[in-house]
Amino acid sequence: MTANSTYDAIVIGGGPAGATTATVLAQHGRRVLLLERESFPRYHIGESLMPYTWFSFERLGVLDWLKQSGSPIKHSVQFVSTSGKISQPFYFFETIKHECASTWQILRSDFDKMMLENAAAKGAEVRQGATVRDVLMEGDRVVGVEADIAGSDRETHRAKVVVDATGRDTLMASRLGWKRRDPDLNKIAIFTYFAGAMRDPGLDEGATTVAYIPDKGWFWYIPLANDTISVGVVAEHDYLYRETRDPEMIFQREAKGCRWIREHLAPGTHQGPMRVTGEFGYHATAAAGDGFCLVGDAFSFLDPVFSSGVFLALKSGELAADAIHAALDDGDVTATAFDDYAREIRHTLDSFRQIVMAFYDQTFSFGAFIGAHPDLQPLLVDALVGNVSGGLQPLLDALGTFLQRTDRRPADAMSP
Repeated sequence: MTANSTYDAIVIGGGPAGATTATVLAQHGRRVLLLERESFPRYHIGESLMPYTWFSFERLGVLDWLKQSGSPIKHSVQFVSTSGKISQPFYFFETIKHECASTWQILRSDFDKMMLENAAAKGAEVRQGATVRDVLMEGDRVVGVEADIAGSDRETHRAKVVVDATGRDTLMASRLGWKRRDPDLNKIAIFTYFAGAMRDPGLDEGATTVAYIPDKGWFWYIPLANDTISVGVVAEHDYLYRETRDPEMIFQREAKGCRWIREHLAPGTHQGPMRVTGEFGYHATAAAGDGFCLVGDAFSFLDPVFSSGVFLALKSGELAADAIHAALDDGDVTATAFDDYAREIRHTLDSFRQIVMAFYDQTFSFGAFIGAHPDLQPLLVDALVGNVSGGLQPLLDALGTFLQRTDRRPADAMSP
């Protein structure tokens, strides 16, 4: 076993949350080690961005890459009823008078590789093919990691702060028994890709489409570069598996029953495997402990219906990095040093969760809601673009009146 020097921070995981945390810490002048188990590029789902990721990208210095990537431009999100009726698209530029009103539909293998390379370019030490086997403890405080590095012996690295960015592996939350599943949002998804499928014309060519199926399930339909469409179906386990457990048969059955999806996929050719993922909702009971904090999916995973995943990864990475930087300046890296970080990321997650819960409520529809509250449409668009830092309370209060179960409130959603 090889002993190595001490870092200001070690980040475990090189996805968007980990890469953002490492980049911002390096920009602060901190000595950072990022350990990523896989070798990039690698496959990952979650291709649709929210407009307010723009501000994170600006800080990270990657806007030029995105603008030159050839990724489809996303101006809006639109919804399709079970009868096939499509809503008026929610155009972001109607309420946002800023360059961020247009965002991108990204290929995650390319995007994640770029983000990891950017962390290295900004000064973080990045090691791929590095599997963390254990965290080092002194009492209740995390002080480092043991990792197997490809082509090397097991190494021990120490740090003042360790950041868990292990995604759905939830290293620290699982180890400490902090992980809690969300019984109201425990869906599964079956997804794949098509080449040559239909795209809507004009501004809607890069739109994200959410097409309803019975029992509040839904399809996503996301145009990507190279004439590729990402498409998947999300619903309750019992609904999707009611006749068979074969993913191909389930997907074909649901696509056939959804007119808009059926018509848009008709000219296309299926490409690649049919993939399945489950456990769509969970959170950790705490966002930090002595000497460590959780970011991105390592802290919480929220249903992806509004494409919030990358936004939440970037936001949590920025907030955590700033909190770590301040804690190191203060010489206090105990759990309480991260209270403000925990409070803000919980508030953001809770805001999104209430909107997601409204989406799944049997009595709710966005058309009826906007019809009853036309003055709240700008706030709804704010939520859909990721502008959740403040001012959404009138929207959240009004949404609450549409929910059948008043116990499904954001204040309760993230409680231990």
